[in-house]
Amino acid sequence: MKKYIFLASLLALSLPVTASAENRPSPDRLKADVEKLVGFGTRHTLSSATDPKRGIGAARAWAKAEFERIAQSCKGCMTTELLERTMSGPRVPNGVNIVDVLAIKPGKMGWDHVIIIAGHIDSRGSDVMDFTKDAPGANDDGSGSALVIEAARLMARQPQSEATVIFALLSGEEQGLMGGRLLAETAKERGWKVTAMLNNDIVGNTVGTDGRKIDDVVRVFSEGIRAVEDLPAQMSRRGSGGEDDGPSRSLMRYTDAAAAANPDIGLDVFGVRRPDRFSRGGDHLPALELGLPAIRFTVGVENYNHQHQDLRTENGIEYGDTVDKMDFAYLARVTALNVVTATALASAPPAPASATLGGAVSSDTKVSWMTSQGASRYRIYLRRADVQDWTLAQEVAGTEAMLNGVIVDDHFVGVSAVGPNGAESMITFAGLPPRP
Repeated sequence: MKKYIFLASLLALSLPVTASAENRPSPDRLKADVEKLVGFGTRHTLSSATDPKRGIGAARAWAKAEFERIAQSCKGCMTTELLERTMSGPRVPNGVNIVDVLAIKPGKMGWDHVIIIAGHIDSRGSDVMDFTKDAPGANDDGSGSALVIEAARLMARQPQSEATVIFALLSGEEQGLMGGRLLAETAKERGWKVTAMLNNDIVGNTVGTDGRKIDDVVRVFSEGIRAVEDLPAQMSRRGSGGEDDGPSRSLMRYTDAAAAANPDIGLDVFGVRRPDRFSRGGDHLPALELGLPAIRFTVGVENYNHQHQDLRTENGIEYGDTVDKMDFAYLARVTALNVVTATALASAPPAPASATLGGAVSSDTKVSWMTSQGASRYRIYLRRADVQDWTLAQEVAGTEAMLNGVIVDDHFVGVSAVGPNGAESMITFAGLPPRP
């Protein structure tokens, strides 16, 4: 029951987003956007960048125009930007100009607090190098692209938040996560302090390859031990028992709490404790490699006949990623979860950058943490070392506290930041400082 206090803070932020029909994601708008993307024939990264009707260039131009219309509707609350870089790799041996399309809604804290909602706009067929055949890419990843555009429409109506929110349509995912790498490297080069990246890839179907239907679950993938951690940092995390508590894992829990606090969305978060699907990847992985907290949203069950397949029918089985195989009511729910999660994060201060514990050979535990910009107070969370769910222990104004009667050997401790408006950040795991 103490845990409910955390959920309630998210609920208070989320209700204004979903309270009326006009502020809910529209299945019809999402379908129209996916149909528009499919109408470009192929969005393969190596397809034409200049044809006005077919190929990746036409798709990106349309997406940029959509972002510009949204910005105009909110009287300039957003700006648009194209990130461009010539990149090459095994699937792009001769190099290609990778272009990411961004809409940016500035926050009060500028680039010191950044939330990213992303999906990839490119598509492919059976042969990853074939850029001439039709590759509709309705679900992979027209669904994620439509979600990003719809989230921009909804969040444009909100007052300015603490965080800057970036809506990102990424190119080159199918050719080697190139658009995700371009975005992550740009964030590092420009000094953006990214609080969270919500990557959406394959988020619009509910019937799996084996015929099972799952329309009330979304899988959220997150890393535990951070890819960026060096050996001393890994050993510190191991010594603290924090393998399940890296920033991205905390972001997954935050998303789970947002879903629980908004039962009207109708989604259960299946928090998968690995960075991505087994032996596969997505555009959030380059962000993780550079130390940016990132998670991936994916449907509760995948249909592999409709991913990376040329359009055809064999032995009575239809192959290909087409609009008729999608569930737009489900896609609207995943969009709503992205919006309430991003809204809660953007309304709150960033989480403390780090927190440390003391209390070895003691019956009491001391916890201290770094100041979070914009925080008016902090919440300290506890959980027994044999459970996964946090409970609220106490709220304090300073940056350290003594937990009397709490034996550090038996408990994990976390700290969140709370803003003057009551909005709460993710929870930062408290552990040992890195070993020298």
